[in-house]
Amino acid sequence: MSRTVVVTGIGATSPLGPDAPGTWRAMRDGTPGVHTLTAEWAAELPTTFAATVTQEPGEQLPRVEARRMDRASQLAVVASLEAWRDAGFGLGEDNPVDRERLGVAIATGIGGLHSLLDNWDTLKERGVRRVSPFAIPMLMANAPAANVGLRLGARAGVHTAVSACASSSEAIAQALDMIRLGRADVVVAGGTEGVVHPLPLAAFGQMQALSRRNDDPERASRPWDVDRDGFVLGEGAASLVLETLESARARGARIYGTVAGAGISNDAHDMVQPDPSGAGQASAMRKALVDADLATGDIRHVNAHATSTPQGDLAEAKSIRDVLGAAADDAVVTGTKSMTGHLLGAAGAIEALATVYALRDRVAPPTINIDNIEPDLPIDVAANSARRLGDGDLAGISNSFGFGGANVSLIFTNAEATAAE
Repeated sequence: MSRTVVVTGIGATSPLGPDAPGTWRAMRDGTPGVHTLTAEWAAELPTTFAATVTQEPGEQLPRVEARRMDRASQLAVVASLEAWRDAGFGLGEDNPVDRERLGVAIATGIGGLHSLLDNWDTLKERGVRRVSPFAIPMLMANAPAANVGLRLGARAGVHTAVSACASSSEAIAQALDMIRLGRADVVVAGGTEGVVHPLPLAAFGQMQALSRRNDDPERASRPWDVDRDGFVLGEGAASLVLETLESARARGARIYGTVAGAGISNDAHDMVQPDPSGAGQASAMRKALVDADLATGDIRHVNAHATSTPQGDLAEAKSIRDVLGAAADDAVVTGTKSMTGHLLGAAGAIEALATVYALRDRVAPPTINIDNIEPDLPIDVAANSARRLGDGDLAGISNSFGFGGANVSLIFTNAEATAAE
């Protein structure tokens, strides 16, 4: 069954702002969200900075509910409820959507880390009886999706993709399939991550994956700069409300754009290193183009995975050029992790948000912190300044690649293209 799927609601809580509009404004303006951590435990780590959310999620939820959710679930609920309201839907009796036709696909890369480790500490230090009876429903990977589903009454399916840093893009692809296959009419899709904690910072540090620019944290994430030395850990969540074009038009909803296609592949190369040939990444982009029924020349913007790692940035640049060919000269590429840091399981969702807004506003946000761009880079990067996109119909790719070799590419089009259908 062929069904056009559109975006009618957007929500976020991120290192750039407490909501989606604030996040986008800061991103468009090139505002860094990275800072030195003030917790005592951070001083002992090789990397002493991260990108944390601008507003605590627990402050935006009823106290009792917040205490029964891990940070990952809190962030997911905050972002998803914003997206739901932005789409024009109410809650409870004011929710007009048939619950049997309403789905959720909220991903995470790591999940309820704080709940797991906090309860382990409690067990060791205070004994079995002090372990929370809510520990398991707080730490399980599907808890964020389940919490969103409970609040919305979603019965068409509540799903959790766990594919490392490609997780939330995979969730959006899953939501697209749900609607196209007729299994749901409306799906809330996105991702969440809240693991700014000494263990992940220490573990990523031991892998030599994190930047150690402790003296200048705001400039630490620098995709395609010759002096990049690793990514910056971030946290947050973003959600999109997806629904059929028919449903959106029938209720007079505002349409941000279309989820035109998705492509999924795997490198089958290494657990943590990308295939330097970029073949798996290119495969995901080509599949997305076929799924969207678009040509390479239709792509005017790419929100790259671009984590600021020495190998990953170059492999992706090569794969973009391999896929788009000469059309890559007309596609403005950006790496928004230079501002948000790397949100792991939420990265794809926050970058999908950025792609939808970029196409709507016809402006590609900048990749900040580029002092010395890689020589002979085969792509056109919006270095340090936002770039105007063209007129008419626009299409953009959002890439997400993760440990285990997971690759997901999503293609969005702007509202003008949707209106012409």
